[in-house]
Amino acid sequence: MFGNILSRWLNRLIFTGLVLILPVIVWAGDGDEAGGSIVGKVVTANGQPAGDVTVTIPQLKRSTVTDEDGIFSFSHLKPGVYDIRVSLVGYDPVLRKVQVAGVEAVRISIQLAVSANQLKAITVVGTKTPNQKRPDIGKAGIAAIDLPQSVTVLGKDVLDRQQVLTVGDALMNVSGVYVMGTTGGVQQEIGARGYQFNSTNTFKNGMKFNNGIMPDVSSVDRMEFLKGSAAILMGNVTAGGVMNIVTRKPLFDRGGQIGFRTGSYDFYKPTLDIYGPVSGSRTVAYRVVSSYEKERSFRDKVKGERYYINPSFLIRAGKKVQVLVEGDYLTDTHTSDFGVGAINYVIPAIPRSRFLGASWSTNKAVESNITVTTTYQINDRWQLRSLDGFYNYTADLYGTSRPDDGGGAAIQANGNWVRGVQHSATNEHYYLAEADLVGKFNTGSIRHQFLFGVSADKDQTNTLAYNLLTVYDSINVFDLNKFPQRTDIPTLTRNTFTRAPLSTAAVYAQDLISVTPELKILLGGRLGYVQSLSGVYSYATARTTPSADYAHPFSPRIGIVFQPASTLSVFTSYSNSFTTNTGTDTAGRTLPLSFIDQYEAGFKSDLLDRLLSFNVTTYTIVNSNLAQMSLANGNTNSNIKELAGQVTSKGVEAELSTKSIHGFAVMAGYSYNDSRYTQSNTYPKGSKLQYAPGNIVTASVYYSFSGALRGLGAGLTGLYVNGMNGGRVPRLHPTAAQLNYSLIPLPDFTQLDVTVGYSYRQLTFGLKCSNLFNALGYYAHEDGSVNPTAPTQFAATVTCKL
Repeated sequence: MFGNILSRWLNRLIFTGLVLILPVIVWAGDGDEAGGSIVGKVVTANGQPAGDVTVTIPQLKRSTVTDEDGIFSFSHLKPGVYDIRVSLVGYDPVLRKVQVAGVEAVRISIQLAVSANQLKAITVVGTKTPNQKRPDIGKAGIAAIDLPQSVTVLGKDVLDRQQVLTVGDALMNVSGVYVMGTTGGVQQEIGARGYQFNSTNTFKNGMKFNNGIMPDVSSVDRMEFLKGSAAILMGNVTAGGVMNIVTRKPLFDRGGQIGFRTGSYDFYKPTLDIYGPVSGSRTVAYRVVSSYEKERSFRDKVKGERYYINPSFLIRAGKKVQVLVEGDYLTDTHTSDFGVGAINYVIPAIPRSRFLGASWSTNKAVESNITVTTTYQINDRWQLRSLDGFYNYTADLYGTSRPDDGGGAAIQANGNWVRGVQHSATNEHYYLAEADLVGKFNTGSIRHQFLFGVSADKDQTNTLAYNLLTVYDSINVFDLNKFPQRTDIPTLTRNTFTRAPLSTAAVYAQDLISVTPELKILLGGRLGYVQSLSGVYSYATARTTPSADYAHPFSPRIGIVFQPASTLSVFTSYSNSFTTNTGTDTAGRTLPLSFIDQYEAGFKSDLLDRLLSFNVTTYTIVNSNLAQMSLANGNTNSNIKELAGQVTSKGVEAELSTKSIHGFAVMAGYSYNDSRYTQSNTYPKGSKLQYAPGNIVTASVYYSFSGALRGLGAGLTGLYVNGMNGGRVPRLHPTAAQLNYSLIPLPDFTQLDVTVGYSYRQLTFGLKCSNLFNALGYYAHEDGSVNPTAPTQFAATVTCKL
């Protein structure tokens, strides 16, 4: 009862506060209409946008930083002459006088010149190191070098030069975060440190999204990865870490680009990105990113089509308040493809292109969301920020069943397989309201970087499961002409309808305490309330089985950071967190929480005058009771689960990156992980967890030409994956149907991608060859979706700036 009251009270407090305060703030901001503005763009000597560059107006003591496109702006300026100062390591400082005469925006462009002194030594292009960046997902604006955990941020520059098309492409640059499965051929299941990123671990602009389909990257400005514990900040997340996708924001400088990408297997994707002030306004700006994608596949009869749009508006409601409204809408229709299957837990020797499903098998998904981020800059040291959002996700899977023991029949040794038909539909509504107070203050000589927040959300998931048609037809995986294949679409009867509302509310606080310039302590805690309900309606009995679970978890965190120099930090940390286990057990009951202990230690360093960054992290993660899909009674519903016992994950990660030195930019990483069941009544002690790679090596090098070839660049990106397993972990007390359970060791594979790009004035051309050496690898979800990696493919892209 108390939890219900607390949840409703927090929701009403935050929403009512915004409704009452925002109009007052906007009205108060009307008095700040007078004043001009300066909008500028900073580029390097070779014409590339210079991001994260500090720009100041000395006489006003105001400063800002350029975004990834090199854009900066100052608003609410009185008429007069202002000094604009720009400085960047390796370039001569620039001081530009700019006159503001009225209310019209003054637009300037600044090109940096390479310092003569710097040329005598080494040519460097770059701004902040990875350890100097402050990820949005961290909420408190703390630099990565001050955080007692591993952080990776991939900027737009990396994503563009590698011509990234999917999140999986981007992960070829992130140590310890990887693709662990491609179930149904419609998603990329992400994992880190042995654990899967559920939808509670994937965020867009700070609000979670359902990762049942692959997100579109057309609007991505950067990707942030906070590895290890994030429970203090985000609440209900599984172990391993979180990913936050930050989309491109509106700008008051008018511009944009159009693009077109085409490639192997009839792939084509036009894109549009436009931004600017609304009707010349100095207080409202917009941005719209949109794309359309259509393709066949290297898999026979498999095809897909996607529509995407990402509109956003930025409202400057006075000198201290801004409101950012962002929307996101994606439709995805793909052939459901559960791969090549397995015969007695061995991958059959059939072509990677062979599709085993019915041609009409389809997965349709629609995801839409809207967020409103309101920022009130109280003063130079304190900021109040609120995030309110909603998303809706629907998915409908209708097609032939998975080729495994769990659904219909297993594939026989001679290749014969009796195909079944499955059908399920999911609808999810999610609401979020949170507010954060962030600030800096001193107690004597001790400095504090403080965060206090409140949060409330509700997730309503409805799942309609149909009765499985166990016999549809038969095929032979080695010879598809052996049996005639049906093409009709059967009608299935309804089995169950599950309602699973999940409500949470929390208060949390975090303080980065600088005891001395060398010693910092991070303390935090989150006190929450969780209400997990479930109602499973059976169409056969016309009865509903209700279930409920309540909890008041507390998640503490402590970290110690020692910095003998500003470019070196040594850290250790401990955190305890929880994760809600969605779905029900086989009896329709809600699942209790799982609790997670995480220990982490390592160092972060910027070397050679910050030209090179090198970080190493070790960790141990203990999950008290891992929830996973139940295999009992041939279950195929992923929302029916079992608690498998304690799982321990241990590993090490290393990352190296450089700024652009003499045109070369290098990124490399290595990760090792060992994840096992350490206490379980289901599996033998020491059994290895599925899907988690043992070793991953990532590496990329990119070279930007100069002189007569300025504008030309070329790069290599490599990925090596070792030690992944699919299949099913053998049981301690197997039933007759579980006697032959076995892991499927997946073959190691190495993928090498080559990219070439050329920019000339407003045009940019790109060529990409992915999987240059045609390596064959597999991702597997148990033995029911063993999907081969794509062969060598080619793509060409052209974009034109507007």
